[in-house]
Amino acid sequence: MLIKVVIVLFLLVIIYTLGSSFFYLAKDKGQGDRVVRGLSWRIGLSLILVLSLFAAFKMGWIEPGNKPPVRYSEGQ
Repeated sequence: MLIKVVIVLFLLVIIYTLGSSFFYLAKDKGQGDRVVRGLSWRIGLSLILVLSLFAAFKMGWIEPGNKPPVRYSEGQ
């Protein structure tokens, strides 16, 4: 359950940074670097989220589609 909360929080922060970047794009009219900083944060957070999801999947903490993972025998 904790992992789901963390994922949702990451997504909310990513959406917030995207919205704030759009706001500064409209407000600053291309002057300043707040848009670039906001989008850089979004890219960094998205990368951290994807790598964390991959690591959690590999460690068996999360499973796709609420189905049990496929277990292959050693001979295959």
